[in-house]
Amino acid sequence: MRERCRPRGRREAGGEAAAAAPLREQRGAPAGGGRRAMEEGAADLRQRRKQNCTESDKMAPEERNKENSKLGRSPKYLLIQRFAKLFFGCLAAVTSGMMYAVYLSTYHERKFWFSSRQELEREITFQGDSAIYYSFYKELLKAPSFERGVYELTHNNKTISLKTINAVQQMTLYPELIASVLYQASGSEFQLCRRRRVIPREDPAAVLSCASQPSLIPRFAGENFPHRPSICCCTALDSETDTTRIDYSIPSRENWALPYFACQVAALTGYLKKNLNCSAEKFCYLLVSASTYTFMMMWEYSHYLLFVQAVSLFLLDSFALAQTEKVHEVYKIYLFSLLLGYLLQFENSALLVSPLLSLVAALMLSKCLQMNMKKGTFLSRLLKIMYIYLVLTITLTLNFLLKMFVPHKENEHLLKFLEVKLGLNTTKNFTMNWLLCQESLQAPSQDFFLRLTQSSLLPFYILVLIICLFSVTQVIFRRICGEPLKETVKLEDGRIGERPEIVYHVIHTILLGSLAMCLEGMKYLWTPYVCMLAAFGVCSPELWMTLFKWLRLKAVHPILLALILSMAVPTIIGFSLWKEFFPRIMSELSEIQEFYDPDTVELMTWIKRQAPVAAVFAGSPQLMGVIKLCTGWMVSSLPIYNDDDLLKRNENIYQIYSKRSAEDIYKILTSYKANFLIIEDSICNEVGPVRGCRVKDLLDIANGHVVCEEGDSYAYSKYGRFCHEIKMNYSPYVNYFTRVYWNRSYFVYRINTVISFQS
Repeated sequence: MRERCRPRGRREAGGEAAAAAPLREQRGAPAGGGRRAMEEGAADLRQRRKQNCTESDKMAPEERNKENSKLGRSPKYLLIQRFAKLFFGCLAAVTSGMMYAVYLSTYHERKFWFSSRQELEREITFQGDSAIYYSFYKELLKAPSFERGVYELTHNNKTISLKTINAVQQMTLYPELIASVLYQASGSEFQLCRRRRVIPREDPAAVLSCASQPSLIPRFAGENFPHRPSICCCTALDSETDTTRIDYSIPSRENWALPYFACQVAALTGYLKKNLNCSAEKFCYLLVSASTYTFMMMWEYSHYLLFVQAVSLFLLDSFALAQTEKVHEVYKIYLFSLLLGYLLQFENSALLVSPLLSLVAALMLSKCLQMNMKKGTFLSRLLKIMYIYLVLTITLTLNFLLKMFVPHKENEHLLKFLEVKLGLNTTKNFTMNWLLCQESLQAPSQDFFLRLTQSSLLPFYILVLIICLFSVTQVIFRRICGEPLKETVKLEDGRIGERPEIVYHVIHTILLGSLAMCLEGMKYLWTPYVCMLAAFGVCSPELWMTLFKWLRLKAVHPILLALILSMAVPTIIGFSLWKEFFPRIMSELSEIQEFYDPDTVELMTWIKRQAPVAAVFAGSPQLMGVIKLCTGWMVSSLPIYNDDDLLKRNENIYQIYSKRSAEDIYKILTSYKANFLIIEDSICNEVGPVRGCRVKDLLDIANGHVVCEEGDSYAYSKYGRFCHEIKMNYSPYVNYFTRVYWNRSYFVYRINTVISFQS
């Protein structure tokens, strides 16, 4: 860090001139004196170049004083101006974030009537993996001590039948560990349960106070300009459907992890800036380090998102648009976080075989080659292309070797999924096709783009992106031609593409947008970025000045016009958005909805009252997650998709909706020691919009019970669909299964331990 904080270029130039003066004076002297003078001059030059950051910071104000005196501004005036911008910008960012968090909390309360419900009715609103996270959190709180609770989670054999798992490692339960410590250290349990201030899974306000969107949106846009976070907040409220999953359930893992990612990106933005003083640079560096490691510990998929960020930095550095030393310091942060995370996550091999580690290792190995390619010659430009090819080759080779020699259970199905998604392969595998049919893994619909266009968010984002891309292209062309970047970019220069932090955000948002075009689930990461970049652009005088430079505007002073537009345009946009969508928002908050699911409540109540404590339930993974949360009973499968064994279990138990014999289903269920089977009528009689994506259709394709020829489907199986046939209560189904409970949505069958054959 200290080596990069050298004095400014003028001081170095002055030092070189001062060192060269005695050399010129000694040219006519004897050889010994000339050599001695040269040595003294070189020593003086080295001494001047090794001045530390403190000396640089002491001298920098004197230079600034001279420049400010020419402009007629005192240093005190500039300091007050900068402090005022920073203070009001941060204040507006925090205020906008809190307002957005309060809105989401109130919206969730109105939609689910959360706080007015009993504990069981609240818990059934948790869906998918959120139910599993909260169930482990409850178990941790019920443990006699924190140490005992952690031990039971790391040696968990009471959740999935015939399987002992390390839940802390497999599901990255560090947020739950932190929350339990806060809960137990905060005093009265009754008082906390009444106030719901610490338990983040029960109180939507506590959850959403650290949600991803309130942290992500205003933090970037609040720098220096107070009106940017207001525009971000307005556009986020307008695009609520595409910025948060609160409509369906509480996205617990995103709520924990993404605020740290937002903090990391904000710190990285400051770290990449030019002419940053040493204190600010060190602060940003430490903040990037802490937030990167914390984000990696909070989410099992965080290293994939950091891989996308690393690719952005790699492209930024490849085109020489940022300081190489800073970029490689970030690479070291990645490397340190991966290795430390590997050790503290019980030697999690998924981090060792992650693409992030392979890319960072390849970049570190290629560092020496990169340093020799920035001389501006034709050979260096040729080597730069070879450098990119070399990095990609080393990355793929390292990843292949790591997966070959490191024992891991990393998601091999993800690679197969990508092959099928990209059209490189076809499969009849149930798990692959089921993943492809998930809405979050499909391409976004036209309604998504229509909503963003109607709110004017997408047009402004495209405008800002085009201007920034053209400016970056100009900068890259200048670099190819050998023109160096300017140390300080002024407003009148109109070169927004020379700011490395802006170029980084442009590349990052393009990569995230490309992923969002393939996977709709990525829109919850990309849309907040769109809000941030659009708000930054319309409020940025630099962007307007760049546009005016291209247009060669002479009728009005371009700097004055840029400043006026950077204030007037966002004000008009904010006012129009507020006027158009504020009534809709207030109507949403005033409308009290209700999450009413009496059938599920009745099922959970029956299980808690009638089922044996040692019973094992089998059914769809989503329902098993809710059963585990609401009752605590052991289940045969869970909605966890990062373990191959659990994926195979899910596929086998889903056979209850296929055209298989009663004997086959009985053998499958007893192999997992299941005692009760739950048939969901919604899956058995599913009428989906996409016929080929229904669970029973996918099972028929995987089992070969459907043959498609020239657009016609032919079904053949000597057995009827199991979920239909078992309801008829005739042999041989009654020999293996006995119905013990049913309602409009669920049918519960006891799996007979002794088979009684009836005619």
